[in-house]
Amino acid sequence: MARMFNSSRETGPQAEAPDAEVLAKAKRRRFTGAYKLRVLREADALAETGGVGEMLRREGLYSSHLSTWRRERERGELEGLAPRQRGRKANPNKALAHDNERLTRELARLQARLEQAEAIIAIQKKLSVLLAIPLKDDENAGSGS
Repeated sequence: MARMFNSSRETGPQAEAPDAEVLAKAKRRRFTGAYKLRVLREADALAETGGVGEMLRREGLYSSHLSTWRRERERGELEGLAPRQRGRKANPNKALAHDNERLTRELARLQARLEQAEAIIAIQKKLSVLLAIPLKDDENAGSGS
């Protein structure tokens, strides 16, 4: 039976075994905008000579990286090439909604305190009438002299 593949690797006891360590979670590669620009410029220069494939292998990239980065470059030079944050986009109205809820709760609390203070003042007025204690006039109470 013939071998299905032709390997130039050494076989036998002297062959070096590949590293079998498995990482818990693969780390995602992130490329800076400057790196992307450098690779795109190099790819554009090599496009006429046909060396793009060699450059991609050397850099460990895929051709899809180049096409994506070219689209990003068209949208805006460094802004489009900067790495984007993954996940949900931040809701700019979330902070406003949070403040609105907090202020609504504070308003309800202060209104309850105001009603309580008005009830206490009403009771004090009734008590002063029952005990015949004269109250200060509102006009005199408000002035500082």
